[in-house]
Amino acid sequence: MFAKGDKVSVLDDNLDGIVLKVNQQQITIETNDGFELTFHEKELILIESSGDLMHNFSNTNFSSVKKEKEIPKARSFVKEKKSKKEEFVLEIDLHIEKLVPNKRGMSNYDILTLQTETVKRQIDFALRNRIPRIVFIHGVGEGVLKAELDFLLGRYDNLTFQDANYQKYGVGATEVYFIQKKTL
Repeated sequence: MFAKGDKVSVLDDNLDGIVLKVNQQQITIETNDGFELTFHEKELILIESSGDLMHNFSNTNFSSVKKEKEIPKARSFVKEKKSKKEEFVLEIDLHIEKLVPNKRGMSNYDILTLQTETVKRQIDFALRNRIPRIVFIHGVGEGVLKAELDFLLGRYDNLTFQDANYQKYGVGATEVYFIQKKTL
């Protein structure tokens, strides 16, 4: 009645397994937990015969199963190397909305003074902390702040400045490089 490979269930217990060997009326099964137990054939119920299992195998698409079991290849990541010049850039936005919470009551002179004082403080900060580069974002506007910035930066001996990267900032930014003295 039972054959090797049949899927069976034990009547009086909550056990399922597969038949390993049949010795007259004694059936040895391997449970789902991996234990080998022997039962009388009347204690077992046939769930699925090994003939049905072989039928299931013939309907299985092994290439799709193999593809599912395949370990995916690790993706390779190429770490992008940055030049030392691109390590850290301090960006200072000089738009008045970024400097004060409310500009109401401020004249154009007050606004320009606050912006130039901010530039001086940031340059001093960069020199003290040996920051190699600052980008001042001033915007396009009428060019008053840019002209004042050019005049102010021209008074410093230990820096050079130019228009910042057009692709990143457009024409509304100035980049400042500090000439650092090497200490021994």
